[in-house]
Amino acid sequence: MSMDEQKTVPPKTSLVDFARETRQEIAKVTWPTRKETLVTTAMIVVLALAAGVFFLGVDSVLGFIISRILGMNNQ
Repeated sequence: MSMDEQKTVPPKTSLVDFARETRQEIAKVTWPTRKETLVTTAMIVVLALAAGVFFLGVDSVLGFIISRILGMNNQ
């Protein structure tokens, strides 16, 4: 087996190098502003509530229809 065919082993880095490189990468991140975070959070809450109400309605309608089909009148 020639040198070209051998697997190359990645160079080992120390914990200090890893921490330095991690800090450099985190510095490149574009963090959202406070306003962007609040708006996005509000949108998620509103959409989750809307989805919950929608599925409650669908479940109620289907439950009513199934109970009528099966003749399970709750009177």
